Amino acid sequence: MMKNINLKMARVEHDFSQAELAERVGVSRQTIGLIELGKYNPTLNLCIAICHTLGRTLDELFWEEPE
Repeated sequence: MMKNINLKMARVEHDFSQAELAERVGVSRQTIGLIELGKYNPTLNLCIAICHTLGRTLDELFWEEPE
């Protein structure tokens, strides 16, 4: 699993801390940090909640191109 740079950039563009994004989507700050580091694979429902909160699509935030 790769680091999720797209998620981090979208979060920073909205001026949200990890804690603020976590509160908005109903998870812990640690969960958001682990998703950004690529150490946690979020559920589809969590991915959708994050996308709605950040105004991005699933493809923009979570799609990984095959190597």
